[in-house]
Amino acid sequence: MTPFGQRMRDMRRERNVTQKDMARAIGVSAAYLSALESGRRGRPTWALIQKIIGYFNIIWDDAEDLVRLAERSHPRVVIDTAGLSPSATEFANLLAARIATLSEDELAAMTERLRTGSR
Repeated sequence: MTPFGQRMRDMRRERNVTQKDMARAIGVSAAYLSALESGRRGRPTWALIQKIIGYFNIIWDDAEDLVRLAERSHPRVVIDTAGLSPSATEFANLLAARIATLSEDELAAMTERLRTGSR
């Protein structure tokens, strides 16, 4: 599941909305919405994000947060290290090989460090 998919599912459940009802309202299939929530589909288009924001009547700051989540929610990431240092290439490959073995606490710590740029 992607961060965007999780947030969308949480919003839907908070409002007691089924996938079928939401899908019909925003003009997509329930299967597509399910795949988007579960991370089997890539990031939604800007237009679809705007429909979701409108559907849930999300206020400005929360809408910006949802857009940022969508930007960080591609389930199949490719990291191009061409032109970077050997250390960067090794890091990318080690992360790809071992990400599934990291705990939620380790992932949270690494994510926070990357978000804030702290050392």
